[in-house]
Amino acid sequence: MTTPHSTPDVIDQLAGIVPGHALDATRAGRAQARIHSQQSYLALFEPASPPPADGFTLVQRFAVATFVALLHGQSQATRFYADGLASHGASRELINAIAAEAAAGDASGPYGRYPEGPLSVEDAPGLSYGVSKASAGVLGAKLSAALVHAHLLVFHPRDASAQALQALLDAGWSETDIVTLSQLVSFLAFQLRVVVGLQALKRSSDDDEVAASSPAAEALAS
Repeated sequence: MTTPHSTPDVIDQLAGIVPGHALDATRAGRAQARIHSQQSYLALFEPASPPPADGFTLVQRFAVATFVALLHGQSQATRFYADGLASHGASRELINAIAAEAAAGDASGPYGRYPEGPLSVEDAPGLSYGVSKASAGVLGAKLSAALVHAHLLVFHPRDASAQALQALLDAGWSETDIVTLSQLVSFLAFQLRVVVGLQALKRSSDDDEVAASSPAAEALAS
């Protein structure tokens, strides 16, 4: 198992930031934020003690992460978490089922309904997602329920309800693991937003470097 000390910063990996890049210095300027996000990743995906077999297992965590990355349309994060899923022994059938469910759950958000009141004018219809029967046979009850809950948190968190939590309990989730599941999806939403922003900054920075090194720019500077 990879030790926390040997795991490179995941956000840097996903954003393509290498030591010496201008954005590496920018990230270093917010060292605490960098450390805390990496520690959150390690706590969720590389805990000091593996979760129990009847708990929120590492295979399930990487499966949910792969699903969420796919929902966000993040190809690099999808590869990263899918590789992690495979490294923990997931079958190709399981990985394919996750991909199929993400495609079936593709939507635009946020959508859903607010409680009756002033915010009701912002109510918006959207996909009512459920795992297919074919995939449910591969995923099992617990992971199927986790994907439905993750989809809710990604696209229509305003529809979160006691019934949604009860569906997890009915599928065999403990209250503690439900909290961890919600934390994992929330962490991924934060992580992927940061990665998207850093990728945009990196493209801009790299374009500026290319422009500065062009013959025309060198001629103007001489």
